[in-house]
Amino acid sequence: MRNILGVTLRGVEALPVEVEVEITGGLFAISIIGMPDVAVRESRERVRAALRYLGLNLKGRISVNLAPADIPKEGALLDLPIALGMLHATSMISECPKALYMGELALDGRLRRVRGAVPAAFLARELNIPLYVPVENAEEVALVKGVNAYCADSLSELVLMLKGEIEPRPVPPVYIPEMPENSEPDFADVKGQTQARRAAEIAAAGHHNLLLVGSPGSGKTLIAKALAGILPPLTDDELVETLLVRSTLGIETTTGRQRPFRTVHFTASTVSVCGGGNNLKPGEVSLAHRGVLFLDEYTEFKRDLTESLRGPIEDGQITVSRAAGTVTYPSRVLLVLAANPCACGYFGDPLIPCKCSSFDIERYRRKLSGPIIDRIDLQINVPRLTPEELLSFTDKNNPPESSAVIRERVIKARKIQQERWKEFGLVCNAELPEKLVKKFLTLSDEEHAYLVKMAEKFNLSGRGLSRVLKVSRTIADLAGEENINTKHLAEALMYRQVYGR
Repeated sequence: MRNILGVTLRGVEALPVEVEVEITGGLFAISIIGMPDVAVRESRERVRAALRYLGLNLKGRISVNLAPADIPKEGALLDLPIALGMLHATSMISECPKALYMGELALDGRLRRVRGAVPAAFLARELNIPLYVPVENAEEVALVKGVNAYCADSLSELVLMLKGEIEPRPVPPVYIPEMPENSEPDFADVKGQTQARRAAEIAAAGHHNLLLVGSPGSGKTLIAKALAGILPPLTDDELVETLLVRSTLGIETTTGRQRPFRTVHFTASTVSVCGGGNNLKPGEVSLAHRGVLFLDEYTEFKRDLTESLRGPIEDGQITVSRAAGTVTYPSRVLLVLAANPCACGYFGDPLIPCKCSSFDIERYRRKLSGPIIDRIDLQINVPRLTPEELLSFTDKNNPPESSAVIRERVIKARKIQQERWKEFGLVCNAELPEKLVKKFLTLSDEEHAYLVKMAEKFNLSGRGLSRVLKVSRTIADLAGEENINTKHLAEALMYRQVYGR
């Protein structure tokens, strides 16, 4: 007999699984072998009930082998191929075409949505065979170009397709809408904070990490959320990258091009942010891939969590190693941190006096320094506005720029960067490795002397110098200028004088 192909997941990669079914005489029993997890073993009852709904009462001893035997099998993805294997073994269907089958069975034979449909679509395209999925997975599968995919509502409908009694139902094409015109919150709603608005624009244009330090109520969270609205839309390749991670977790995949924005609370565990667990699932840093990862109240996060973000921030990927194996997930994120200037939150506030001692302030500042902050390109003080400034009406003759206007400049700067770095497989200035920084971000003698002088004055580290050059390149791109000059360097240096180096 021809074995039926199912799918299991390992990270964001789908692996083919051959399902073999043998039925012999004896007392009724179903055994599943091949390193199944609890969800796979429970498929015995789901499959049995679904087949009974079709009029097939299983008898005898049934053995289901999932090959290769040394790869762990997880989830309910294998319900459908196991059911088809039993139907073939009982001669209810004479032949199953070579294809990938995936889907969870309800007790009445309906096919339910499963996670991992996008990785499965890539596997089917690579093997050059069709893919059969539940209707609820059709939309995300349709976003993968070049795959021959079909969908069904139930096991009975799929059986009729395989018998040739009805025509297979191809996965319908999906329209991917562009970015929405208006975003919430909008930068037009941000009162004042000219410097922070400018830093957010630079961060969006070059995908640079951002730190916002200010008193409670100064607008740090509002600026961070508004940043998501000025990011350029996802390209086709970036959209697929984000879909892979979301599909692996079974999260509803959006069809828009808006970049991910993930907010992490300071009580979150390291596993939930970085990924891992028994099934080696991706964490928040991977769900924010190609988008924004926002850590509010940064100083309240546990040290082991913040230190574990060093690698993902620098490398754009994270490797999760556990006893169950090792997987690598993408994590090219724009990291945004928000923090208070001291424990009480009012150090330097013009209205409310700070209650912290000098020792308390110094101890608090140590949380805002070190390796992680050294990896933050833009570091900004966000002063709290006075009630008069907050309640003032907008100047109708000079209204604040909206997110849509700022986004146009960001998109223009991103296109310049994509054209410049496309031969290296990079899309923005923040991704530049050190060898390309030294080779391409060269300075004239005057700019070189100025940067050396400032580096000595502010005690910049080697990483700090590299990030100043990358930010300067982004500032020049926003201005439409070909070369980095002193004013670009001066502005980039200004954004590293809060707590970083």
